[in-house]
Amino acid sequence: MTGERKPRRVLIASANPLFGKGLMKLYGERWQQQAIQSRLASSMEETLATLDSWQPDLVIVDYDDRAIHREEFLSHFITGSRPMQVILVSLQESGAVVVYDRRTLTPAQANDWLNLPWQPEPSSNPPSRRTPKMKGNTRHLLIAGLLVIVSTAVLYFLLTSIGLLPEEASQQAATIDRLFNAHFFMISLLFSMIVVFLVYSIVVFRSKPGEKTEGAYIKGNNRLEILWTIIPLGTVIAFSFFGARNLAETRKAEPQALNIRVVAFQWGWSFEYSDFGVTSRELYLPVDRQALLSLTSRDVIHSFWVPEFRVKQDALPGENLVKQLRVTPTRIGNYTVMCAELCGGAHAYMNAPVKVVSKADFDQWLGTQVSAVITDPVERGKKWAENTGCISCHSLDGKKLVGPTWKGLYGETVTLADGTTVVADEAYLRTAILDPNAQITQGYPANVMPSNYSSLLTDDQINDLIEYIKSIH
Repeated sequence: MTGERKPRRVLIASANPLFGKGLMKLYGERWQQQAIQSRLASSMEETLATLDSWQPDLVIVDYDDRAIHREEFLSHFITGSRPMQVILVSLQESGAVVVYDRRTLTPAQANDWLNLPWQPEPSSNPPSRRTPKMKGNTRHLLIAGLLVIVSTAVLYFLLTSIGLLPEEASQQAATIDRLFNAHFFMISLLFSMIVVFLVYSIVVFRSKPGEKTEGAYIKGNNRLEILWTIIPLGTVIAFSFFGARNLAETRKAEPQALNIRVVAFQWGWSFEYSDFGVTSRELYLPVDRQALLSLTSRDVIHSFWVPEFRVKQDALPGENLVKQLRVTPTRIGNYTVMCAELCGGAHAYMNAPVKVVSKADFDQWLGTQVSAVITDPVERGKKWAENTGCISCHSLDGKKLVGPTWKGLYGETVTLADGTTVVADEAYLRTAILDPNAQITQGYPANVMPSNYSSLLTDDQINDLIEYIKSIH
């Protein structure tokens, strides 16, 4: 009857009588002749003949017996079609046991395997290629895979919902955020794959109470190793492509861009609308119109950054190192430009207002600025002093800052670092602006004030600045 348990046939191949008869006695005592039938073959010819005629279910071969040629035996064994198992036993190699598929087991593992209840004879139907172990592995993979999908979805939702990124207020921000979201998804997926499989393995495959068997030995899986090498490589290449494409999108030029010269200094910003002759300490931008920012610095390296715009660009000292940055605001509102490069003691306070307004409001503001062109040289000099950051280092009320105060400076006798004195006339003031290290005032360090004002200010602007200093009493 199908499924009825039949005695299993065990063939012991060994010319050593102690080996063969000892195993036969052991099996007889263990199974009491109810579950197995055993035979002993002491030569290669007898072993092969018994394989063909008796067709045993299990063959135990003395690995150390030279009378049994292992290679010839295995070649004959593999060509058979009837289900059969073979174990090669070596008493000289620390009791090692080798199965015909080359898996190496410890003696304890081999003993546990031999103690498993015999399975019923297979039916006449063709055996399924999916063994119970394979089906169990597939079930575990499906469960773990489903948990990975759920965990990835939850983590991605959290990362994109808790406000890790500031408000999106420019076309460039939308482009960059797409790449951020792709990174968030990959972070969620990788975290879920690692943690879910780790926790699932700890919970499901943990050692049960009283279980003393050792885990299966896994030598490796070339197919799996190739797979987990190709997939990360492809992912990195894909992100490189998307990153390059997004970078090109953020730099795409528009013909009607608004030109603005951005000048950074310790510790402030100046914005020059060169096409209109307007300079401001606030950055006004019309919504939905691209602005081309040409960045430079008067002293050290600074970095222009409005978090809501996402883009950032260093401002370098030197007229030949002007960097360009394009930004197209898409949301009306008030923002802040800050310095993202450590630039000195007041770096944290190097901020300036950014106002994104409608086209009508921008035109009105620009018209007001153009119509308010100053004719008084003192007032113009005051404006240049504010826009260039002079009053950050020189006080107007007599207080000692980084540089000498401007209060009452004009006409005063100044003691220099070498002990000599000089009258602070117009020539002295002009030299102090254009070549600040030529005459260092006593009590103040050298090489602090930038020496590039000759390229940043015109002669008329320098004259206005001198008139302003002369007016401070």
